[in-house]
Amino acid sequence: MIGSARQVAGGGFGWFSIIRLGAVQASIGAIVMLATSLLNRVMVVEYALVAAIPAGLVAWHYAVQLTRPLWGHGSDMGRRRTPWVIGGVFLLGLGGLLAVSATVMIADDFGLGLALAIFAFTMIGAGVGAGGTSLLALLASGVAPQRRAAAAAVTWIMMVAGIVISAGVAGALLDPFSPQRLAMVATGVVVVAFAVCVIAMFRLEANAPRLERAEPSGPAPDFMAAIREIFQEQEARRFTAFIFVSMLAYSMQDLILEPFAGLVFNMTPGESTSLAGTQHGGVLAGMIIAGVGGSAFAARMPVELRTWIVAGCMGSALALCGLAVAAQVGEGWPLVANVFALGFCNGVFAVASIGAMMGLAGSGENTREGIRMGVWGASQAIAFGTGGLLGAVGVDVARRVQGQDGAAFQLIFAAEAALFLVAAYLAVRAASTRTRAQAELVGVG
Repeated sequence: MIGSARQVAGGGFGWFSIIRLGAVQASIGAIVMLATSLLNRVMVVEYALVAAIPAGLVAWHYAVQLTRPLWGHGSDMGRRRTPWVIGGVFLLGLGGLLAVSATVMIADDFGLGLALAIFAFTMIGAGVGAGGTSLLALLASGVAPQRRAAAAAVTWIMMVAGIVISAGVAGALLDPFSPQRLAMVATGVVVVAFAVCVIAMFRLEANAPRLERAEPSGPAPDFMAAIREIFQEQEARRFTAFIFVSMLAYSMQDLILEPFAGLVFNMTPGESTSLAGTQHGGVLAGMIIAGVGGSAFAARMPVELRTWIVAGCMGSALALCGLAVAAQVGEGWPLVANVFALGFCNGVFAVASIGAMMGLAGSGENTREGIRMGVWGASQAIAFGTGGLLGAVGVDVARRVQGQDGAAFQLIFAAEAALFLVAAYLAVRAASTRTRAQAELVGVG
């Protein structure tokens, strides 16, 4: 058998170890929430900055994550990924605290405060890239195939939980607002998150039972050789395109759903926030269903998680078509049910995609999991940064041109639905490439 075909016979991380890795994801989510959500509100509301400033900083932290392949390759070259995970989370936490200091400084010295904020968000993007990519690579190399969908579900559900818990606690402790209280709350979030990360990673990698598999056929190549190997593979190219298009569609709704609820359905801020909570509840439900179902049927599915990915993308497209209709119908449309369905289908395709990503990460002849996860993580980061911006700008332009709120949102929701259909097509093509490759392997063997 060729070295690139890694067949797992047993071993790998057990469920308790997977939960510990999920706790690390929760730590990353908690600190990212501090930087991209809490500080966004503080800059705009408490310090009366234009919304473009925090939006630009968030977009910059995604741009910095283009370095993910470099971080992944670095963890591939070392013998352990734990230092990369802990080091990345430390860098992320330090960047979060500097971002808080920069936010307070902007009120007194705008230029110096903004420069410090840009530096801080550079650290945040690099920390997410180093810690998050190495963590995913560790999951990909240490989880047996039949557990990958469930492992992806567990880690992502815990990440969402980390965001929700830290947001709730920080929000409760932040009132009444003052710069000193902001600094104390942020420090508490970072210290607790980093401590959880260190405790969760303690001896985890060293004590894990090893998977029995065929190793790559040669030593790890240098960075550019590894990149060339990945993009010479048709399956890897198609999967990269799928990740970009699906995450572009996924993120376009982030900044426009609540304004849509307010402008078209006359919802109050509290009601629209509750609607966003309904969407997140749907995402969690979809993740659980895909995690359980993907693991239960993985052994019998000829193309692994393709069915779940395609179903999630098609369902998301259908739910977005429903929102496009709702933009014209207005009040009376079952908006809450529609938004829950959208979240549910988003959760299904997201977890199935991550499970498939973990499987493909170990398919290289010479390249390791780290750099492959880095390439797909960079694709995802570009899509997230671009998608949120395109959705918001697209609605603004459409509202100005068409002069109708409903028609403007309808256009953007329809465009998102079309992107999800393209993503489903790309997922099918990527899976068909793998099926042909496996058939050729069987023929050779």
